Amino acid sequence: MPVPIPLSSPAGYATKRGDVDVGATPLHIRSLLDRQQYHDPLGEAERAGISTAAWPMFGLVWPSARVLAAEMQTRPLLGLSVLEVGCGLGLASLVVQQRLGNVTASDCHPLAGDFMAHNARLNHLPAPNYLTGNWRGLNPELGRFDLIMGSDLLYERDLPALLAAFIERHAKPRCEVVIVDPNRGNRVAFNRHMRDFGYVGTERMVAVLPGLLMEAYRGRVLSYTRAHLAVAAE
Repeated sequence: MPVPIPLSSPAGYATKRGDVDVGATPLHIRSLLDRQQYHDPLGEAERAGISTAAWPMFGLVWPSARVLAAEMQTRPLLGLSVLEVGCGLGLASLVVQQRLGNVTASDCHPLAGDFMAHNARLNHLPAPNYLTGNWRGLNPELGRFDLIMGSDLLYERDLPALLAAFIERHAKPRCEVVIVDPNRGNRVAFNRHMRDFGYVGTERMVAVLPGLLMEAYRGRVLSYTRAHLAVAAE
């Protein structure tokens, strides 16, 4: 992977640009320089419930995001509406966009949409549809989707219930959900909440990140379906 190039920014935070290996053609990605970045002059992130410590997390390249992007390289997408939850830099959404899929990216961070649009341009892609998605509130503009995906979302104890309820509000009756989890420890609770909404789940262990370097990774791809509900409704 090429060494990232630090970039100066007049916006109050520093960024870098580099190639991210997602298992096929690398994505050209602008991300935050490091975890020390913070810039919220209007208090937008604070009002969205994002703490100072959590502010830079959206703008970093996370291993689980690479795993999800690789997962989207081969999944059938034809005719499906796809939602990426907590997209951050949106690696998986960019892959779906490359494959001409119908994708909407969502995040509660006020800068996620700008970074997504910039990275789409870096990869010569039209910007994916982006809408703010806050799990703690209603987001009626998001609508409902055939496939909902996300990565590294279960990092706090209260998030399994919030995420499952958010997914339920935005899932079509026949829906598939794909979550990449780096063994954060809240998976069991999330599975329970998803079962309560009628989903059947499977897990697949992942030990290596996508790409030629064979970098170690410890996590799982969690897949959920509830097609039987659609049959009952019909």
